[in-house]
Amino acid sequence: MNETAPAANFIRTIITDDLQSGRRQQVVTRFPPEPNGYLHIGHAKSICLNFGLATDFAGRCHLRMDDTNPEKESVEYAEAIKEAVRWLGFDWGEHLFYASDYYEQLYQWAEELIRTGKAYVDSLSAEEVRQYRGTLTEPGRESPYRSRSVAENLDLFRRMRRGEFADGAHTLRAIIDVTSPNLNLRDPVLYRIQRVPHYRTGDAWCIYPMYDFAHPLSDAIEGITHSICTLEFEDHRPLYDWFIANCSVPARPQQIEFARLNLTYTVMSKRKLLELVTGRHVGGWDDPRLPTLVGMRRRGYPPAAIRTFCERIGVGKTDSLIDMGVLEECVRDDLNRSAPRAMAVLRPLKVVVENFPADEVEQFEVANHPGDPALGSRKVPFTREIFIEQDDFLETPPKGFFRLFPGGEVRLRGAYILRCEQVVRDGDGQISELRCSIDPATRGGANPPGRKIKGTIHWVSAPHALEAEVRLYDRLFTVANPGGEKGRDFKELLNPDSLQVLTGCRLEPGLAAVDGGSRQFERLGYFCRDQDSTAERLVFNRTVTLRDSWVAKGGSDSGVAG
Repeated sequence: MNETAPAANFIRTIITDDLQSGRRQQVVTRFPPEPNGYLHIGHAKSICLNFGLATDFAGRCHLRMDDTNPEKESVEYAEAIKEAVRWLGFDWGEHLFYASDYYEQLYQWAEELIRTGKAYVDSLSAEEVRQYRGTLTEPGRESPYRSRSVAENLDLFRRMRRGEFADGAHTLRAIIDVTSPNLNLRDPVLYRIQRVPHYRTGDAWCIYPMYDFAHPLSDAIEGITHSICTLEFEDHRPLYDWFIANCSVPARPQQIEFARLNLTYTVMSKRKLLELVTGRHVGGWDDPRLPTLVGMRRRGYPPAAIRTFCERIGVGKTDSLIDMGVLEECVRDDLNRSAPRAMAVLRPLKVVVENFPADEVEQFEVANHPGDPALGSRKVPFTREIFIEQDDFLETPPKGFFRLFPGGEVRLRGAYILRCEQVVRDGDGQISELRCSIDPATRGGANPPGRKIKGTIHWVSAPHALEAEVRLYDRLFTVANPGGEKGRDFKELLNPDSLQVLTGCRLEPGLAAVDGGSRQFERLGYFCRDQDSTAERLVFNRTVTLRDSWVAKGGSDSGVAG
């Protein structure tokens, strides 16, 4: 599914060696999200990597919901995950799985660990467990319940399953090494009592396996060969391997870690994203300012651009912070090739063309894309009254201003050369309209004999224009790494100008029929129709500007390119 040849990386090297040596006969990867939130751009990197490796090595990739925490999981999240993976362009075929489908088998393996003396039922409280576990500098201590007999442990565990104990009364823990320098090996909890209905199994269970227990064993059940995860799970790998080695599993997957994707001016933590959503700091999981895939889809990001971005940043072993501009450049590159052009005026200034008949409508044939004739052309109406951008006119222009000013001339895209004859003001002294004239000899925007017009601006016919609301999105936070600001609530760093809503914008009439995909509003950027649009109210989102103006301007831009 990659748009370019996949770059070499250490994971590809491992897989190639495994296949060539005969250690593996087929590549089976998996994308294992927890259905406790919406996927974001960081998950996209994992999706592209796992599905991409399976495709490139003629294997398969599973989609598995690691649904072991019913308190935070839901059908909504599970369905949203499936839709996001499909939107990115990947298909799991018949290989859709749920950890909850394995609950009985996981339970049987837990009993197996008890019978082999490698697990016990602990009656310490959660706080006592933390105290006994020790710290990074102090070893843990054995629980006083660690020496329970196999028979007593089996009896207690089965009674836990039957619901005879209150939440928190007991846990099932592995017997590994309470003095290990790796805290994950200090008798980790395998099961806890949790009387919360599961979105798939209902009230069938009142004990649930912990992620660290369920995940490797689910991989083994599915015959995963390469279990690829992000670096924060590197310290969990010895525990992953311990479960595989000590349970009678049908396969032995290998865990491999890679650096997660961190993006500037946003947060990637599900917990923090949930805070933004539930605290109404954003409009929902699909707010176009969020790094969620539903938000990017609503903003108009093409899935191909996200795949290109994931390929471009590569796969490494060191965490890094990727500039948001890299992602936006991938979006621009894709849309520059694929997006049809249109004209829109975001901040309208009325222009009256005094030497054009009041009752006449002239149609101009305009190319939909200057570099792709296959996208065809469209007719754009020209009339006596048109709108141009307010920023395209200055009464006292600086040197190098090639747009419109009193006595100056500018080319109207695809129409005529326009000359400003008079400035009209309202009762408050504000400019209300311009009185102008066209040169009839320049129909279609041709250069007049003997003089060269440097500036070209866009426009729309006033009587034909569609009125619309346009939403301009910018960086969600004011600092590049809001999650790294120690001692500060990340929400204090939200950018108050991350959303600017413009009303009374004017669009060329053909945009009424646009219901999908982005358009380049000439000189303004790329825009897509928002889901809030109705027949009576058009709403467009800015997908991305025509160039990266964040660094140059130190913040948000006007949206008008000169």
